[in-house]
Amino acid sequence: MLRKISVALLVAILIFFSFGCKKKAEVKGVSLDVEFSEDPLTDYLITDMTYHWKMAEDFEKLGRDFSVFVHFWHGNNLLFQDDHFPEVPTSKWEPGKEYTYSRRILIPQFIDEFDPEFKGEEELRLVIGIISPYDKSSNAKRDILEEKLKVLPPPLDTPEIIYEDGWYDLEVNPEAYLKQWRWTSKVARCVVDNPKRDALLVIKGGVNLEALENQKVIFKINDMVLDEFIPEESHFEKTYNVKKEMLGEGDEFYLTITTDKTFIPAEAFPDSADERELGLQISFLYFR
Repeated sequence: MLRKISVALLVAILIFFSFGCKKKAEVKGVSLDVEFSEDPLTDYLITDMTYHWKMAEDFEKLGRDFSVFVHFWHGNNLLFQDDHFPEVPTSKWEPGKEYTYSRRILIPQFIDEFDPEFKGEEELRLVIGIISPYDKSSNAKRDILEEKLKVLPPPLDTPEIIYEDGWYDLEVNPEAYLKQWRWTSKVARCVVDNPKRDALLVIKGGVNLEALENQKVIFKINDMVLDEFIPEESHFEKTYNVKKEMLGEGDEFYLTITTDKTFIPAEAFPDSADERELGLQISFLYFR
């Protein structure tokens, strides 16, 4: 009886390892190199990530369009991802060719410098591969690249952004396009540390096209207009390379966001009890 149990246990172990240690599907003749526009990498950083897909002469054509999965792991947690379809569809990849393109990513703020176990840097594990969105078999996902990235805290001179006047409390909805945002009133102002150098400004936000048409958005730095536009869609993302001369000589400067139209949800929508006067949704402000 004991012998039968031992044999059964051995068979179970062999079955477990045959499935649990199954070799990952690979793509013959494909290699990938990636590089980042910023060095070193830090958390809370916008950087351009460039992909260099290289097809060897023995590359076997895929014959269908795969998407690219790009996963950044911190320990056992998937910190963020940038899954996408490559600019040249995988069905058109040819032997001996190289395909290069860049995408902007945001490394979110995740480092706790006050953690007693923090040693000055953190490690992210980057895993990139291709996956068929229509195939549920074991061959649907194929790993191409895996590497470890060193990530540091932001530099000490990273400007702080303080939401001063004209802002409502932060709202969060994982099902919405913007995920999180602050509504502005007609005029909203931030106080920002002046780095006294050229810097990158990114503003991501939205407008309610059902409530307002042709709503103008105006961005100002101190008293100078940086940009004004009328969003054609319900969301927008704007990027500016701000010259240090525009920031002035003070230790701080003002970033002001204004609009020519506001609405009160309770008046615009019969099912709303919201009496606030709302201008824009600002989901993301980045200045470094």
